[in-house]
Amino acid sequence: MNSDIDRERGVLSPADRAYLLGEREMSHEQSKRNAEARIRRRIHAAVLDFDLLLHTLPEKDRKQLFVQTTTDDAFLDGLRALVAFLYLGTETYGVDFEDVLEPAIRSSEEYLAATDREANVSVDVTFGVETTVESSLEGVAARLDADEPVTPRELFSLVMQGTYDARSHDRITLVRTDDEQTPDGFLERLASYLDGELRSVSDSRAVIRLEGMAADADDQC
Repeated sequence: MNSDIDRERGVLSPADRAYLLGEREMSHEQSKRNAEARIRRRIHAAVLDFDLLLHTLPEKDRKQLFVQTTTDDAFLDGLRALVAFLYLGTETYGVDFEDVLEPAIRSSEEYLAATDREANVSVDVTFGVETTVESSLEGVAARLDADEPVTPRELFSLVMQGTYDARSHDRITLVRTDDEQTPDGFLERLASYLDGELRSVSDSRAVIRLEGMAADADDQC
């Protein structure tokens, strides 16, 4: 998660970022409600702007913007977060994500074919998600309480669920399984979100040392 408050204003102002990160106190409940309503309005307005950007932003500007994906990890992370935000919002609140994704990809592929290859194409978009329950969050929390290792994805899911305070531990041991794939920088961002320090023990094992833990030399757990 990008927690740089003082970036140039985008959808969020620096004050909005500080509020969402809990670094800006609101003296009245009405002030909190006003801030949250303002953020919602800005997100709504930004989404509507994308319809304009799609049809009017010059190709040279789009190229300069998206060429950053090869060199700017924070920008690429932001793109992933944007898709995740859309997916969570649609799937959770009554719209099938495929109803957003399929026509968007189809029209984009038709546009690319017409402009790049001077061809008319038919496009078949198949989108499917399969999930398998591997562990309950209650079980992950119990293992943390027993100072047992958890996988990065298990810790991430528990943190995102929001009811368990992972920061109550002095340290958390993470272990990668053979079939678990995480994006580059995932562990670092997870540790940063928890206000902790990541220390690699081996290729498959790492420790997040949380604030307040005295430095010691016994991390070879």
